Amino acid sequence: MTFSVPRSVTAQTRLCAVFGDPIRHSASPSMHNAAFDALNLDWRYLACHVLPEKLDEALKGARSMGFCGVNLTVPHKLLALPMMDSLDLSAQDWGAVNTVVFETQNKEGLWTPVGQSNALDGPVRTRGFNTDADALIQSLREDLTIDPRGARILLLGAGGAGRAAALRLADEGALVLWLVNRTTAKADALAQEIAERFPAVEVRTGLPDTDVEIIINATSLGLKASDPLPLDLANYPLCRADGVYDMVYRPSLTPLLDLAQRAGCCTANGLGMLLYQGAAAWTLWTGQIAPIETMRQALRSEIYRNTIA
Repeated sequence: MTFSVPRSVTAQTRLCAVFGDPIRHSASPSMHNAAFDALNLDWRYLACHVLPEKLDEALKGARSMGFCGVNLTVPHKLLALPMMDSLDLSAQDWGAVNTVVFETQNKEGLWTPVGQSNALDGPVRTRGFNTDADALIQSLREDLTIDPRGARILLLGAGGAGRAAALRLADEGALVLWLVNRTTAKADALAQEIAERFPAVEVRTGLPDTDVEIIINATSLGLKASDPLPLDLANYPLCRADGVYDMVYRPSLTPLLDLAQRAGCCTANGLGMLLYQGAAAWTLWTGQIAPIETMRQALRSEIYRNTIA
């Protein structure tokens, strides 16, 4: 099944986008535009290549041009935190922004999402949300069929996605978290924060000394064919995990997941996480319930177009 948006762009069309570097792998436009089409909304969703040093400029430009909101992918989720005029509790709790809602202030002083307001001549602010963290938990349960509560988890990466994942997994009640990051100081700082905020969770840095239920790749390694594996298999073989989850969804079968399947692990890519974070963002912008199944089918058609009939 393929999805298209036959409606012409007009002077009334409302815009959203995803900013990232790189960005050409993104399946978000297919998902969001299929949802807009399904609900007959005159909206469009774009993918924009934005370099890290241009992020603040791009956000200000989108606000000035009347965008309703943007998603942020690598490497912008941490960079965006100090750029927001306001932070939702989700962004405060999980320490990263992946969804920006542009809000306008009405005559009564109330802030309303631009996409849900007809009064667009007032001041506009940016409000940052994190829809990644809850989406990860839902996807782990549905797609990996392993409950993170009470689990021993090895998390690879402590950047924007990794930070949000670690804090949310701790809040969910993971038994033990091992954090591995290229920059060890960043992993150490995150481990210290988890220890202070979630004292019931055992948190360590470095590779586990025991088997684990879940390995999660929260790095971008795997997007490019030339990328190295995000895990040193010589020091920690995949057979020591029940399941492996890779937030990378394109390619749908990353080298890490391919090796994990060969090792007998349950595996899942990040398509489910993409779906649920996107649906939450869509609702924040439009104020309507996201058509989940339409979005799911659009993603599957986009990602698995060469492998499914």
